Amino acid sequence: MFPTFLPSQVEQIQDADAIALLQNIERIAITSSLSRQPILTTYIHQGSQGIPILLLHGFDSSILEFRLLLPLLAPYNETWAVDLLGFGFTQKQKEINYSPSTIKTHLYHFWETAIAKPVILVGTSMGGATAIDFTLTYPQVVKSLVLINSIGYTSAPAFSKYLFPPFDFLAVEYLRQRKLMVFNLGSSFANLDKKTLADIQCAMLHQEMPGWHEAMISYAKTGGYDDLADKIPQVDKQTLILWGEADDMLAPEDAENFHKDIKHSQLIKVKNCGHAPQIEQPKIIAQCILEFLKNGTF
Repeated sequence: MFPTFLPSQVEQIQDADAIALLQNIERIAITSSLSRQPILTTYIHQGSQGIPILLLHGFDSSILEFRLLLPLLAPYNETWAVDLLGFGFTQKQKEINYSPSTIKTHLYHFWETAIAKPVILVGTSMGGATAIDFTLTYPQVVKSLVLINSIGYTSAPAFSKYLFPPFDFLAVEYLRQRKLMVFNLGSSFANLDKKTLADIQCAMLHQEMPGWHEAMISYAKTGGYDDLADKIPQVDKQTLILWGEADDMLAPEDAENFHKDIKHSQLIKVKNCGHAPQIEQPKIIAQCILEFLKNGTF
């Protein structure tokens, strides 16, 4: 049985790992200054040992991107994944302006309500930028960092300057339609393997949640984390940088820049891997994270 708050399209998911995660998604009401009503926040929690790991997903994504990684971590460490404010299956409320600032505030209140002890913060893509921003604001909450093909030295999406009616809706709808088109073509002509089709299907599910268009428009108009680069050298936590060498979304030198700017950091490049190592090479990523937790320092 799937939780009733998930969109009806969840019944079409066939990937076993995705189904296992979706059947165990929980919701918690998070009270904060961001809205009059508590924000119903979706998360996964597995495992009970050691320092908690908290996984943060990327832009226009959800905790489903950790369907392969989380089960590899949880037997060894308490592991959480949360849908960030404005993303995934977490409730979208009209009165909230979705921005890095409100994402950070909501994440703190989730941590305070659900975890309430220092964590290993793991961020992928935009989630890496969220992890850095959160760490600089709430250093007492974060014991160490893991950045996986993280945003940090990139600018706002090029289409953000066109986000005024009616182009704001059309620009965001393009994000949904391009995934749908690839999925439909791949299914009809059998030119994509089952794993790729499953990955696309998982990446589309949260887009059926109420308020998805409005939240995406609100966030994109802020420019995202385009002012983060100058703050990265302020990070003083032990940091593991994991980087898919074949990333075609971020500049190749970004990995070296993170390693150079974060004083206490280690860089591991993952071969035969693109922008999403947590999906493409989950066993390698899990092994690297667990070794990092075991060793502690560089």
